[in-house]
Amino acid sequence: MAKIVVVGGSGYIGRHLVEELARRMHFVTVPTRRRERAKARLIYLPTVDVVQADVHDSRTLRSLFKGADAVINLVGILQGGRPRQPYGDAFRRAHVELPQKIVAACREAGVARLEHMSALQAASSAPSEYLRSKADGETAVLAAKDEIAVISFRPSVVFGPEDQFLNVFASLQRRLPFVPLACPEARFQPVYVEDVVQCFVRALDDDDSHGRVYDLVGPKVYTLRELVEYVGRVIKHPRPVIGLSDGASYLQARMMELVPGGPMSRDNYYSMQLPSTSDQALPFGVEPTPLEAIAPTYLTGVYPRSRYSSFRYHAGRKSREV
Repeated sequence: MAKIVVVGGSGYIGRHLVEELARRMHFVTVPTRRRERAKARLIYLPTVDVVQADVHDSRTLRSLFKGADAVINLVGILQGGRPRQPYGDAFRRAHVELPQKIVAACREAGVARLEHMSALQAASSAPSEYLRSKADGETAVLAAKDEIAVISFRPSVVFGPEDQFLNVFASLQRRLPFVPLACPEARFQPVYVEDVVQCFVRALDDDDSHGRVYDLVGPKVYTLRELVEYVGRVIKHPRPVIGLSDGASYLQARMMELVPGGPMSRDNYYSMQLPSTSDQALPFGVEPTPLEAIAPTYLTGVYPRSRYSSFRYHAGRKSREV
């Protein structure tokens, strides 16, 4: 059993990861700004402690990390407010300054291992603030590889129960007569949330992964139009998908910025100019789970937890191979 601090553990991927760590009987600390909200989702896990804390405070981080065997950073935001170069204050705070503070706190607390969530296509020359800020945060983490066993993961878009990806398309097609779709030819290689979790967990015991960067992608590449049309067929509410031109896509993104909590921004539009794909296989022997094996179970409500469908898919595959 290990003591692990998961920064961002109350988020979508974090909840799945914390559940798996607890299943393996690790002691997990999840710092969060809203303890009661996070506690409601994680309270039933016996080895998990949800604490209210400001993770942007360096002294708080040092206190949280004291005695920890590993730290996992999953913090990320998709929208950063008013556009700036190379990125705005919100992106800087969450994606650059926080990883820097986490590295410093790991050094001072004597943490041996740090796993970090970056993003596919993160680069200082990328077209979006999101990708540029993710790249700088990753650079800060990897710079500590001579002192700390660091590793960075770069997932494509992540799907699974309660995701804010396929579920959004399902909701739109249930409510609208047609879907005006920005960037319809944008390419994605969606990866299943439980596969992402397995990569993080297995890396904890892999000494050869130190200082490395891994792309995390699923087995198939789709255009955004293909994904929206697939979701419509699955939920039996297929709607015509009207692909917008490049100019109209930008205009839609600009208008959605005016809506509080809007689903898209100009920075999202810029991110989609790069394909969210990779030719790397998943590391540590993790088999990528097809989207078609999981998505119908939660989009249609057939099963409360899609993890069981993943087990069934892989079990069936192994039996065929035998």
